[in-house]
Formats: sequence, C-alpha cells, structure tokens
Amino acid sequence: MTRERLYLFDTTLRDGQQTPGIDFSVEDKIAIARMLDEFGLDYVEGGYPGANPTDTAFFGRKQTKRARFTAFGMTKRVGISASNDPGLAALLQAQVDAVCFVAKSWDYHVRVALGCTNDENLEAIEASVKAAVGAGREALVDCEHFFDGFKANPDYAIACARTALEAGARWVVLCDTNGGTLPSEVRDIVGKVIAAGIPGENLGIHAHDDTGQAVANSLAAVEAGVRQIQGTLNGIGERCGNANLVSLIPTLMLKPAFADRFEVGISGQALAGIARVSHAFDEILNRAPGEQAPYVGASAFATKAGIHASAIAKEPQTYEHVPPEAVGNRRRVMVSDQGGKANFMAELARRGIDVPRDDSRLDTLITLVKEREARGYAYEGADASFELLACQTLGHVPEFFSVTSFRCMVERRFDANGQLRTVSEAVVKVMIDDEEKMSVAEGNGPVNALDIALRKDLGKFQHEIQDLVLADYKVRILDGGTEAVTRVMIESQDGQGARWRTVGVSNNVIDASFQALMDSIVFKLMKNRQLAGRVAAE
Repeated sequence: MTRERLYLFDTTLRDGQQTPGIDFSVEDKIAIARMLDEFGLDYVEGGYPGANPTDTAFFGRKQTKRARFTAFGMTKRVGISASNDPGLAALLQAQVDAVCFVAKSWDYHVRVALGCTNDENLEAIEASVKAAVGAGREALVDCEHFFDGFKANPDYAIACARTALEAGARWVVLCDTNGGTLPSEVRDIVGKVIAAGIPGENLGIHAHDDTGQAVANSLAAVEAGVRQIQGTLNGIGERCGNANLVSLIPTLMLKPAFADRFEVGISGQALAGIARVSHAFDEILNRAPGEQAPYVGASAFATKAGIHASAIAKEPQTYEHVPPEAVGNRRRVMVSDQGGKANFMAELARRGIDVPRDDSRLDTLITLVKEREARGYAYEGADASFELLACQTLGHVPEFFSVTSFRCMVERRFDANGQLRTVSEAVVKVMIDDEEKMSVAEGNGPVNALDIALRKDLGKFQHEIQDLVLADYKVRILDGGTEAVTRVMIESQDGQGARWRTVGVSNNVIDASFQALMDSIVFKLMKNRQLAGRVAAE
C-alpha cells in the first residue's frame, strides 16, 4: 500500500522565539537551523526579516541545504499596493525558498485588529500570495485564529482559506492561535473545510498547547485530512507553547495508526538521534532537559526495581510502548552489564569510530560517561567533548600540548582618567615538545582573558587555530549557593563553517571554563588530522 506524505514544518526560530525568557542570537539561530536541516525537517521557518537586527542578519543568506528555508511576515497592508509595501518587500528580498504569510481569518479580528472590511482583508491575502509566487517563492498562509473564526463565521473563515489557495498558496495552514480548541472540534472543522473544496493535500495545522492538547490536536487534524504539521522543538512557544515535534515525529513514525498510512522525511537513523537533538537544543537554551518528556526524557523508559523490572528483563514490551533505542533513549533498569552498549556503539559509529562490542575499553567508556554525567557533565549537548573522551579512552588522541599552570586575576581600579574599571588578566604556561611557553593576556572578563592567553602561542600548532572562534558561552549552576557545582558549555567554530560544543564541570567557574576551552582546542587539532588523513587517502 502506498503511504501518503506528511510534511513537517518547524517554527522554533519564529514562534518558539516568542517563549518568555528566550532570545536567540544569530549564532544560536544558525546552529539550530543546521540541526533541524540535518535532522530532516521539510521546512525551517527562521523568523521575520526586517523585524529586528538579529532576523535581518540571519536572513542575509540561505541557512539550510535540504529543508525549505522560510520567512514569516504579514500580508500587505490595506490601502497600499503589494509593490509598495515595505514589509512585503523585505520578505521577498530575503534569501529564502518560501514565504509564510499570517492572515486574519476571524472576521472579529479583521474588524478590531486590522480595522478594515472583510473584502479588503481577502484582497490583501490574494495580492500577497501572488506577489510571493511571482517572485519565485513558495507561498504559505497561516490562517490565524482559524478555528475560533470558523465557529463564529464559517463562511468567512473558509473564504480566507479559499482565497489563499486560489491565489497560488501551496499550503493553507489552519491555526488554533488561542490554543483552546479540542481534538474533536479540530477533527470536525477540518472535515468541513475539506468538504467545502479545500483539498487536504494543501492544508496544514498549527496548534498551540493552552489546554495541553497541541499534539493531540495535530494528530486529529492529520486523521481528518491535513498533510502538513507545524510545531517546535520541545514544544517551546508563546504562552503554553506549540505542538511538540519531538513528541509528534516518533508518534507518526512508530505508531501503526500513522506509520502504516503516512511517511515523513525523517529517516529511521535520524529518528534514533532525536533524543540527542532534543537535549542539544535544551543546552542551547541553557536549561535542563525535561526528565519526563515523552520519548526523549531521562525517565521516559525508566523503571524501578521490582515486578516491572523483572518483566522488562524477560520481555521489554511488557512496559515499553516503543523500543527506547528507536528514539535514541535507553532503558534505565540495572539488570545487565550490557545495558546501554548499543547506544554507545551507534553514537561512536556515527563519528566513524568502530569498536567491538566485547572490547573492555567500551565498558570503561560507558562507566566513565555515567560517572561524569552524575557529576554534572552533559554530553548530549557537548558532542566534541564526548568524542574526545571516547577517543582518549580508546587510545586515539595524541598529546598535542599540556598546560602546566594558569592564573586569572581580576582587579578593580581607577585608570589614568579617573574612571573606575575592572581589569581581567590571565597567565597560561604550556608545554610543547619539552619547551615551556608563557602567554599573558587581558580580556573582557577572566574567561575571555584565559581564552586569549591559551590560544596566544601554541608553537607549531598556532597556525592551525588561527580561525578558531568562541561562538557562544553558557554557564549553568547545578545546585544552589555560591559554592555550587557549575557547568560551562562552549560552542566554537572555525573558518570552514564547522561548529562544535564542549563542556566543563567544576565548583570553580574558571576551572570549568578552562576544561571546555581545552577540549575545544584539542578537538580542533584532532579533527584537522582526521581531515588530512581523509584527503591523503583520496
């Protein structure tokens, strides 16, 4: 039986950015877009070009290779032609594959928010879509407040959807903007929209989670006929959040009710990395992953000792609705010393590291990772530190250099102009081929000074790190008090566009930062040699 295609639209970088307390930098957006693209999403919505300096810079170039890179914005303003609307111009000038317009579909909002007539709103939808299609962009229309609008005036809500479709929109997305619609209502209304002549193959669903049913509403819409689903990583979004793609994707791919009828653009191999993607995203947000998150949470496949553990030991399906390995998670039942090996071997193989299952060094690595994670390390979000630890345990990393000592000083003093300044200085001593080198540097804070000093003179390796840049730095306090254990996550990048993350943990924030900085440099040097080896082999 031929399965129908479902399309996945991610709006983490647009709708997700409206989450209270979240403010992505350009570097964050680039990293997240790349992660989504590599994972296999069909659409990545990046934000609103021209709305702020961050989004303007982000849309300066296309940020995805596979996914359709999408800009979001309003339909043209009433009373202004499409060719003279500056907001529409910014959308069409962005380096994107598609444009998603938000359009009012509730006549109450047309009257109160837009202050125009129903017909003027329809004309704005039509003109905007035609302008996007004429500029060679795929057009999508988010029918804002569609379900509330349908309940109030079904004829007008459908008129908005039909206008968008007839103007050339590839997708007409039905939005539960207030998040108050129930699954039974979604199913009923979507059915009526399709019966009115709007094909399901052109319909999408955009659900908010204000009743905790955004995922259920999205699935109900699919059952009723829509073929595009919008959502965000880990369900972030305005107010209570959006439909959680991390929950939706495994459900669509692993549950027979959907998997037997539909296919998505995510491979099984990619699905096995969804826990890693979810946790890496939480690290970018500088927050702890949800312990009880469906599929990917640390407790999602956890069972206490007793009758459950005994049953799982005999047959995992007794208490597991899907295999944890299918979503990159693992069973938390201490019944065998083989537990977790498959996940580690898959993660190592993904990095090109082959190790036999019975190699004792693999057991050592598993034990080491578990011990370190208990102390606060988070390797899901620090891919480079994990790979380094694995290579060191398996004996594959040369000792490029060693740091014999470092010192950081912070002094608050008056300068020559009588201005009060805080000055940070770091001194680092490194040993390279039995030769000690000392570097001194000032910086914007002790960590920046340490970073500059550490990379100031690495002798014969200096030319290899000239393009190394510290792109992001995050600190998390793991327990309370000023004496608390601290985790530092650092993201680095180089001139070839590679990006990697490293982690350090200590009760001293400078020491934790130093660990992460060291890992970053050593990882760069190691990767340089791996790349040189591949080039030589070719």
